[in-house]
Amino acid sequence: MSTQPKFLSEPHDPEDPSPWRALYLDQSLPLAEQCKRAWLEDLSSRSRQFLLPLVRPLARASIVCFQLLKIVLPKRFTSSALLHRLLEWNMRTWVSPNANLLIFRHFHLGSEILDFIARNTRGVQMKTTPLKPRRLAEVRDHLYLKHDINLFNFVIGLNQQLRQQGLELAPIDELDFSGISDGDLAIEPLPDRWSNFIDLQTAIELYTPVYQLLLTDNDFWRASNSLQLDETVGLYVARLLGTAWTPALINNRHPLVPMSTLRAGFRLVLHGLATETQHALLVQYKRAQAREKAAAN
Repeated sequence: MSTQPKFLSEPHDPEDPSPWRALYLDQSLPLAEQCKRAWLEDLSSRSRQFLLPLVRPLARASIVCFQLLKIVLPKRFTSSALLHRLLEWNMRTWVSPNANLLIFRHFHLGSEILDFIARNTRGVQMKTTPLKPRRLAEVRDHLYLKHDINLFNFVIGLNQQLRQQGLELAPIDELDFSGISDGDLAIEPLPDRWSNFIDLQTAIELYTPVYQLLLTDNDFWRASNSLQLDETVGLYVARLLGTAWTPALINNRHPLVPMSTLRAGFRLVLHGLATETQHALLVQYKRAQAREKAAAN
């Protein structure tokens, strides 16, 4: 990965301003620096500009075909182990370093957000199962499937305990941010060969039909429906922080109205962005708490 994205290294031309430079300099949306650079460099790539428009309609047509196939042969072709070996090989061979970094960040940050909720929900004892891969070989351990399963198990476990005790999510006297990392994540160097050029959105669109084919219908629908839990997790965080506006950062809505799997690829990108903004917001609160403690001392 280059240390300086092209949209920052080139001089600003007032007659032809770069939209990517504008989005990078804008600070209205909370995003970590490592994420913002990788995200915008990925968005501005030639792969996304030229390859994505060709891939997206073909990928969505494949989803329709595979859904029909699943009706006739619901249990054929399914293998989570094969799926994750293919994903790992493709990430190693074809996916850009920026896209791989964003994928790895997603697993880390998602785990940290759930940990924050568990730590700060009074009356609840939750044992989380964090997924924090540092190298590509860890993808083979059913990483993507575990991510979706962990999320549903967390929501079920948390709310079962709250219901049993007649409790609700609410702010506590002092929030525990110790599980929220602040800074770049410790991830091993990612492949950066000539073949590693596919951007994040194109990769997701390409792999979504494969995901559908090699998972059971139940697993694929669960994965798709998990995207709409963004709003649910956003509301959990908002209640713990004592604010009402954080769900405004969420675009995957509403959890009680499942959406078609045809747009699962696009919604997965929104899911990634929601996780990044929620985590960046928690980092801001963590820093503010640290400043308050330093001033008090």
